Amino acid sequence: MASIGIVGLGNWGTALAKVWGDTGHNIIGWTIEEEVYASITEKGINEKYLAGVELANMQATMDLEALCEESEILILSLPSGVVLSVVDDLLPFLRPSHALLDLAKGLAPENEDEAFISAAIEKRLRDSGKANPVFVMTGPTIAPEVARGVLTTALIAAHDHTMAKRMADRLTTKTLSLQAADDPLGAELWGAFKNPIALACGIVDGLGPRGGDNLKAALVTAGFREGQRLLPTMGASPKTAFTAAGLGDLYVTSTSPSSRNRTLGEMLGSGLSLDEALAKMHMVAEGVRAARMFLSRAAIQGTPTPFLHAICDFLDGGITVDEALSRMIESEV
Repeated sequence: MASIGIVGLGNWGTALAKVWGDTGHNIIGWTIEEEVYASITEKGINEKYLAGVELANMQATMDLEALCEESEILILSLPSGVVLSVVDDLLPFLRPSHALLDLAKGLAPENEDEAFISAAIEKRLRDSGKANPVFVMTGPTIAPEVARGVLTTALIAAHDHTMAKRMADRLTTKTLSLQAADDPLGAELWGAFKNPIALACGIVDGLGPRGGDNLKAALVTAGFREGQRLLPTMGASPKTAFTAAGLGDLYVTSTSPSSRNRTLGEMLGSGLSLDEALAKMHMVAEGVRAARMFLSRAAIQGTPTPFLHAICDFLDGGITVDEALSRMIESEV
């Protein structure tokens, strides 16, 4: 059994704590939120993010040093906008034996020297004289389903396929099937790119009778094709589009009622402004940030992205929902 430290106890980190704890791994989770720490410590439940799910074989802490002392595998279960700052805080406590598994996806902030989150983590390690291995995990993983034992697949990717397989085998459970891959960049990019597509599908759901499954299918097709054109120019292997990190994650994020990005889109489609919708979100939805960052990077490379252009213009209030949807559909033609 492994000693696993989960850095970030939102719903996804908590769901993994549940699954791996029930399997017999030793779990310690870190949070910056006092209410989450108190809930887990006093009740054995994360009431804020995953109410009703009992967390066996787990302890919580608000001390990163204590988490590192108790762990050999560190799960970075944090939003893409904050993961790098927390990695900076982790660096002084890392041992050579620590392995890092990154659940954040996609593009690093533009002020970073590296374009992608996993690469930015690796650079921080190198600059600190450390050589800890970094893995990427992504796939169709709705957290409440994982927590209640629904059979789920995901990808663990690393530059070295043998190391990825060793990590995947170690963390696979009866209900969480982890597959190894050697394209961490592609897995990371698809894990982020699917979020703007899910936003678009949620917008359709928010339209009520004016929307429908036909329209969502057209949006998924158009968005997927744009990803196929764009992401290989950014370093993704074309084959990753057809894995759990690509089509699998895209499908579940675009259709599940539990998807944060689809839910945010639904609020926008119902008529709320972006600020109003974000204010109602309990957890971070990455689609807005991802759409804008992919659009910016595509412009630098000179790659046409009409789907992303349309959804960003809508998010910025420049066009109506009907015009946005029409432009997104037409982008596939």
